[in-house]
Order: sequence, then structure tokens, then C-alpha cells
Amino acid sequence: MTIKTPTMTDTSTLELSIAAIGAAISDSSRVKILCALMDGRAWTATELGVVAEISASTASSHLTKLLDNQLITVISQGKYRYFRIANESVANMIESIMGLSASNASQAKIMTPPNLRKSRTCYNHLAGEVAVHIYDALRQQNWLIENGTEITLLGIESFRKMGLDFNFKHSTKVCCPCLDWSERRFHLGGQVGAAFLVHAEKQGWLFRHAGYREVTISEKGRRAFAKYFGINH
Repeated sequence: MTIKTPTMTDTSTLELSIAAIGAAISDSSRVKILCALMDGRAWTATELGVVAEISASTASSHLTKLLDNQLITVISQGKYRYFRIANESVANMIESIMGLSASNASQAKIMTPPNLRKSRTCYNHLAGEVAVHIYDALRQQNWLIENGTEITLLGIESFRKMGLDFNFKHSTKVCCPCLDWSERRFHLGGQVGAAFLVHAEKQGWLFRHAGYREVTISEKGRRAFAKYFGINH
């Protein structure tokens, strides 16, 4: 008589994976690290230790936990190691959790600081009130299809006239709606959202602040956003 060894089902594997990710983000120091990395830049362990207010050795231990669960990646350059969010799916998950954390079931009041609510980064694309208005304008002007999951030929040509040419990669989404945790509406993610943030920064339309998610819109940027997207504030 052959006794069959019990095997783990796909469902059990998924449940354990979810539990592991939950455990990885359950520590306040690791949460601080992930929030810092949401500015889309790569940080050293020492820098992340300062942000999380922990020692370098403790930061390394936390980073190993995040690496093991594929929430972050590491890039080695010379004698330095730089850590960053693993991919846009992880960034979207963290952004969504921020939204849930900012919500209060008995009170709809939004507690986001005004400077972050106005404009900030969400991993590699623009977020906040300004970004939500840009996303709405892109759909209204038919640069994107209605659900925001595809860019139209008009959109490609209109961005080109703005000075932005795309070189799409097949490995990631071309564009997608990303729920904005302070506005409770969508802003633009995907390759188009990432390319637009880079272009806007190169044009001097906005300025990012090293180590922070806050973004400052310049006077030149306000004029550009009014011209292309009808945003006048």
C-alpha cells in the first residue's frame, strides 16, 4: 500500500505568500523604508537607516526581509548597494495601503498634508491633485481611451508635439489608471505616466525634492499644464 505524501495546493501557496508579504510590511521600520523608496529613487542602506531612525545593521536586516519577499531590489555600483521598489505593482500596492491607512471609516476628512495632496510622486509617476486633473484631461481630449488603459494615436501625436516621444517596452503596461490615495480618484500610471514625469522634470515644469515625495510645480509648469491640459490653478 502506497501512502501519498500530502502536497501543498496552489491555494495554500497563495495564502502563505500573502501572509509572508503581510508580515514583511508589518514592521514600522520597514514601512518607513518602503515609504521613503516610494519617491522612485534608489537609496543606500545607510540613508534608509537614517530615515527609519534605526542603526545601519538593523536597516540591513530589514532590507533583507524586504528583498526576500521581492518587495525591493538591490543594485550594486562599485562599493555601494542601492535599494529601490521592485516594480510598479509593488508601488501600486503600497500606494493603495497608504490610501486605506489615510481613510477613516467614520470620517471622510482627508488628512494628507496640503503640499503632498497638491503634487507628489507615486513611485515613477506623478500623483496628487494636479495629476488627477491631468488624467481627466487626457481622457476628455481623447489622448487616452475612456478607461485609461490605452493611449490613442491622437495621444501619441499630441505628446510628440509636446516634445515627448515614447519607446514602449513590452514588459510593463503602456498606461493604466492608478488610484490616488489622497484624491480618491485616478491619476496616470504605466510607461506613459513615468515618461511624462521624466519629461516634465527635464522641461523644468516641476521640481522633485531629494528624499521626499513632494513635487513643486514651477511657473513654467503651470503655463504648460494650462496650455496642454486646461489646468489653471
